[in-house]
Amino acid sequence: MIAPGREGANGDHSMSLPRRLAFLVLAFALLLAPHAARAQADSPVARFATENFREIEQAVGVVAASGLPVALPVLQALQTSRLVYRMADKAVFYRDEAGAWFDAATGEKLAAAPTGTRPVRLNNAVRRAVEAALGALTLLSPDPAKRREAADAVFKSRDPAALEPLAKAITAEKDGAIRQLMLAARAAILIGKPDASEAERIDAIALLRERGDQAALSLLRQVPADAPAAIRKLAADAAAAIESRLAVWAVAQNAWYGLSLGSVLLLAAIGLAITFGVMGVINMAHGEMVMIGAYVTFMVQEMLRTHYPALFDYSLAIALPLAFLTAGLIGVAIERCVIRFLYGRPLDSLLATFGVSLILQQAVRTAFGPTNREVGAPSFMSGAIEVGAMQVTYSRLWIIVFALIVFAALQLALRYTPFGLQVRAVTQNRRMASAMGIATHRIDALTFGLGSGIAGLAGVALSQIDNVSPNLGQGYIIDSFLVVVFGGVGNLWGTLVGAMSIGIANKFLEPYAGAVLAKIALLVLVILFIQKRPRGLFALKGRAIEA
Repeated sequence: MIAPGREGANGDHSMSLPRRLAFLVLAFALLLAPHAARAQADSPVARFATENFREIEQAVGVVAASGLPVALPVLQALQTSRLVYRMADKAVFYRDEAGAWFDAATGEKLAAAPTGTRPVRLNNAVRRAVEAALGALTLLSPDPAKRREAADAVFKSRDPAALEPLAKAITAEKDGAIRQLMLAARAAILIGKPDASEAERIDAIALLRERGDQAALSLLRQVPADAPAAIRKLAADAAAAIESRLAVWAVAQNAWYGLSLGSVLLLAAIGLAITFGVMGVINMAHGEMVMIGAYVTFMVQEMLRTHYPALFDYSLAIALPLAFLTAGLIGVAIERCVIRFLYGRPLDSLLATFGVSLILQQAVRTAFGPTNREVGAPSFMSGAIEVGAMQVTYSRLWIIVFALIVFAALQLALRYTPFGLQVRAVTQNRRMASAMGIATHRIDALTFGLGSGIAGLAGVALSQIDNVSPNLGQGYIIDSFLVVVFGGVGNLWGTLVGAMSIGIANKFLEPYAGAVLAKIALLVLVILFIQKRPRGLFALKGRAIEA
């Protein structure tokens, strides 16, 4: 027997249990280290450990075709510059969007960020290869949105390597719209593939003709010159059919843009039509009422961003009444303090309101600065829908709806309320209205406030499609006067027809004459029209007016 303490007395002839375990773990790690390094070096991802763009591009294809579970996250990391390598041992690592690091060969999470690494380089050729590879890898994703994106990516890249994944995805796809996108992507590859059969090309041309957009037209025009004559003729016929169809949709798109511009002009001019028709005052500060409405929207959104971010989608609903009241009260103040002393003196009122507009612009510059202010769009106004070959943005659609609602509400107010009756009476015959006991000066102030308030509503809408700056209103004041004079002073239906007519005409002239010349041409046409019909399209009727 060995006496206790003997081992300590004679030296350590045997190690304690903890030290033995530590030794075994260290030895095991040393034995496995060469194998781990060899596994990393043998992995397809090790091909990314290079500075050669051509080799990196080839590595993208190899990794995509490898079937490795890490292929998708590695390529996604490469696309967003989150893939790195270490030249010493050809080790490759990637970082996910949360900031965690992973071994690109095994997918294992690292305890700490790797050291001595360099980012894998990208150029345009590598980016195109990554887009094509990611498209092929996500064609079978369970997420329909990702499958749609993948089909679009393959359509754009036209990589022949995606044909096999496309065939599997087309067979498995249940969604009809996504399946059509995949078929179009396959057609885009086959139409330019040198070894594609004639039947495959004919099917590809038919699919591209059915797709019928600008991308399909571009592909049909790129049919190789060495293709059979029948194929070239079929492609030319399909291209001609698409061109005719796109021409029709271009007209529809211009008409939509014209309606959109017309709705903006309607909002900007409808308040001016009331004040100009009732009071005969040329209000050059009307554009600043629009600007004030836009800045009220900005302030409301700033408050909600800071204190109540959950209510941001309701920012426009909150801004509408505030903009109407703010602009309306400022309008009443302008009428009471300036314009009431200048009735019957149109030149003096024009100069006075121009001075007021300069004062308001400078006040806004002092309060908010001269730079543009950011006004966000609520979620329901973001995005667009495709209608045939034209695009309809939600923001423009809602502005058209809003303009028509404001127009209808104003018509009802003027026709079915006592205030509206008095406004119409003053518009048609001021002296007779005054003789009947209507306080015309009070009507003037309230009418000016109403017109200014509606301009404030226009500012809320314009904040969604234009820059919010002190000069916002200046871009619409001349067009507003043009709409009012063309449609008929004081006539709301004339304002509606005039705004839509000028908006559509402007958008159809712009492609041929440019934006500036189109406006000049419209101005000349309106002047010539006024020479023939001085009272505009829809002239108001009344004894004073007729006289």
